[in-house]
Amino acid sequence: MSDETEAPVTPTARMLTWVRNSTIYRLERRMMTERQLFDAITRKAKQKFEDITPEQIKALAEAAVKFAYDIKALDDVAYAESATRSAIRSGRSRRAIAQKLSVKGISKEISAQALSETDDLSSAVIMARKRRFGPFRREETDQKRMAKEISAFARNGYSFEIANRVYAMSLEEAEAILDGESPH
Repeated sequence: MSDETEAPVTPTARMLTWVRNSTIYRLERRMMTERQLFDAITRKAKQKFEDITPEQIKALAEAAVKFAYDIKALDDVAYAESATRSAIRSGRSRRAIAQKLSVKGISKEISAQALSETDDLSSAVIMARKRRFGPFRREETDQKRMAKEISAFARNGYSFEIANRVYAMSLEEAEAILDGESPH
């Protein structure tokens, strides 16, 4: 036996109790992805416990994720679907939604599944309505205004083709799309 004391690898009982309570606290307040929960527990464990080892931090974060799955409070598929529905209602493009899901730690497969039913044209019409662009504009337009509106579509992840289609629509066509009717 050596006289050197090795750094603990497994979390203490106090740490495990804290991680369960912290996990419940976080998931009661908002839906999180696996990566968000892992990162939050990692960050807080470093602040909460003095002399905690990197191995203990990783074990705590993994325990939090496992506990959340065990109590069925963590579901990346449900998170992706919910976030996608919300983003579509806000007028976000497929590209913008996919990027946001990726940042949140959602895998490409789950993102693709959640985005499979989305339609950029109807989302673009929602954005146009919110910002009073294209068919929802109240005043006449000029070239400068048109360029600003199309640029706004591009910044939000829409293709030039989609932006032009929305820009050229009549109010009736746009409202038909919002009502769920086919664009043609």
